[in-house]
Amino acid sequence: MAAILGGGLGGLSTAYYLLKTNVTRNSNLKLFLLEATNYCGGWIKSIKTKDYTFEQGPRTIRPKGITGVNTLNMIEDLGLSEHVAPITSEHPAAKNRMIYVNQNLYLLPSSLKGVFQKNLPFSKPLIYALFYDISQPHKHLQDDSIYNFVERRFGKEIADYAIAPMICGICAGDAKEISVKFLMKTLFEWEQNHGGVVKGMMKSMFSPKTGEEIDISNLAKRAQEEKWNVYTIKGGLETFPATLHDYLCQNNVDINLNTRIKELQFVDSGTVLLKNCSGELFNASHVYSTIPSYALAKLVEKQHPDLAQELNEIPFVTVGIVNLYFSSETPLVTPAFGFLVPPIENSPILGVVFDSFCIPDQNGTVLTVMLGGKWFEEKFGENVTEEKLFNVAMQEIGTILNIKEKPTVYHVNILHKCIPQYVIGHYERVGKIRDYIQKNNLPISLVGSSYDGVGINDVIYSAKKQVQEDCT
Repeated sequence: MAAILGGGLGGLSTAYYLLKTNVTRNSNLKLFLLEATNYCGGWIKSIKTKDYTFEQGPRTIRPKGITGVNTLNMIEDLGLSEHVAPITSEHPAAKNRMIYVNQNLYLLPSSLKGVFQKNLPFSKPLIYALFYDISQPHKHLQDDSIYNFVERRFGKEIADYAIAPMICGICAGDAKEISVKFLMKTLFEWEQNHGGVVKGMMKSMFSPKTGEEIDISNLAKRAQEEKWNVYTIKGGLETFPATLHDYLCQNNVDINLNTRIKELQFVDSGTVLLKNCSGELFNASHVYSTIPSYALAKLVEKQHPDLAQELNEIPFVTVGIVNLYFSSETPLVTPAFGFLVPPIENSPILGVVFDSFCIPDQNGTVLTVMLGGKWFEEKFGENVTEEKLFNVAMQEIGTILNIKEKPTVYHVNILHKCIPQYVIGHYERVGKIRDYIQKNNLPISLVGSSYDGVGINDVIYSAKKQVQEDCT
């Protein structure tokens, strides 16, 4: 019997792939999932009405790469293909992405032609960044921050105005702390192995292509043919984990809500006891932990304090989310995905998403303001109220977007410790954690955003790879 800790997308996906493995191997492994709250889906939560959809967490998914194809394969298998709402590469939400610098909104280049043109706030065409890379000396490092790497290879402007705000948008983090391996592992390896990114890129063009192959569903083929940039699910992204939850229930996965585990007791390499807050014990042959690393640390610290210490070393940040709906018939913003704010602007907000153009079936103007992240406590203190976040959000969109009217409806949510930060040395730390588990023959596997990637695709793929590894 296998136990799955956590009913977020990582836990649901783990159960999904274990079920698939059961069918493939004609196994009868019984599965039970334990979720501390009354909801499955983790940070994916949608508020849907006839006029608007508020996404309180993730809102879109990227279709690219092996991990993107893998998610599309799952979506098709769940029968959700007809509910997918794509944004193609020619859509304004794909082409128009902005940054806010020096009290102005600037459109980032979105085409090859734009790379050869001067675009403010950059002082030179972006193509010059490649020449800068060629002229820079080689520097041997085991790891580096993504900011330092980009500044070293492509210049300070690229680091400040392209990479730093992008990291804010992806993980609400500080590019000066996030490992370059988080998003640019290949580019970093080119630098380390060949002396520069351009040199490495040129050599890779003449090297045989290697990599994992994956079956491509009809939905994934459609995404490639139609050149999807991102996509979401009609009715709110929450439909995805909700459908996955129903699939698991239909296939006899025992899902236990409002079941908070207090302690894990490892008996031997094939037995683990899970003790809940009421003192009740669950017995399993193996545990898949998909909860945040800091939460897992509390469960294992009694038996394995060294493991708990390493798990606690993975930092997390808090993000404030303010959803706004304006019922005015005339759009209050121009068609675009939205804008991000570079940290050098010292703003309380990370950026604003123009949901009116990213999510289908929206009436009026719908915006989502993201606040804090790495700087949440610095900007707002420890006991900030939802009212305070709302007022800050309104002040910022009034200044930046010149929106003076009050929203018809709004919703504020504080996502406490919601996104792990892959700081320098993260991958080595995760390797050390998994080595400890293997060395001590602990019947536990780690899945999810704390370890293998923070995006939706990463979390789902992490579940698949871990299940495959355990069942080999």
